Amino acid sequence: MPLQPAASRPAPSVRHWLVDAAGRIEDALGPARVTRLVLPPLPAPAGKEGEFCAVQLEDGSVGLSFTLLNGTLRALHERTRPVAGAAAAELVAGYADGDGAARALGLATLNALTRRLCERAGFAPDDSVDSFGSLGLAAGDRLGMVGHFSPLIRHARALGIPVVVLELKAELVREEPGLSVTLDPQRLQGCNKIVSTSTLLLNDTFEQVASHWRHAEAVAIVGPSAGCPPDALFAAGVSAVGTAWVTDAEAFLARVAAGEKWGDASRKVTLTPQRYPGLDRLLARAC
Repeated sequence: MPLQPAASRPAPSVRHWLVDAAGRIEDALGPARVTRLVLPPLPAPAGKEGEFCAVQLEDGSVGLSFTLLNGTLRALHERTRPVAGAAAAELVAGYADGDGAARALGLATLNALTRRLCERAGFAPDDSVDSFGSLGLAAGDRLGMVGHFSPLIRHARALGIPVVVLELKAELVREEPGLSVTLDPQRLQGCNKIVSTSTLLLNDTFEQVASHWRHAEAVAIVGPSAGCPPDALFAAGVSAVGTAWVTDAEAFLARVAAGEKWGDASRKVTLTPQRYPGLDRLLARAC
């Protein structure tokens, strides 16, 4: 069968682009191995301290991923194949085509490789000014959400800003003055500012949802799972990525294992197209 002309080939999914990016990082820096996987306890504590697993590489770099999708955390606790000593590339491959647990483990490993690259390239992102991607809400905005950010909903409604929340659970759908909770992603097209959880990177919904925010003024992806190279996210219309940057790996991993708040063992950071140098430049610097 002849190859499709380049102009007509479908673009790779963000997930597969990220797996390719991880391969480029390893080609540049050399193969990496995982030294440990740290999981929050079961049952997961309330709050983000019970929602994310952590993978650490042999150089100390740490990457995170969300684990509360479809029994992922329990599956990771029940995993019998050891992670310590595994090749990072092997785990990253699970992010492309594996089940929920393999995807979470693969994304955490990919995020750890990204942190390894940033350290080698001497790049550190800016501190976040808030938890919602610096959207800068103002009167007259129309806010869309992918995921439920209760503090931001309260803030928006206090400003008189209507809010549309895209949900996956039919039982949460409702309409009330200033707030619509819907299953229909097309409703995002009426919003000029959008904030989304980084769960989109795990549940195969990124491309579908991204097709409805193309005309928004600002789109923020936020969450510890978004520690990956953001180039493909920016290309898809994202204007800011907010994530977690581990500052004290030993303290951080101990707190994850105990289900405790991360505190000063990490900080919130934001990446934007204006301040992020790009994967190609980071690879060049690291080499």
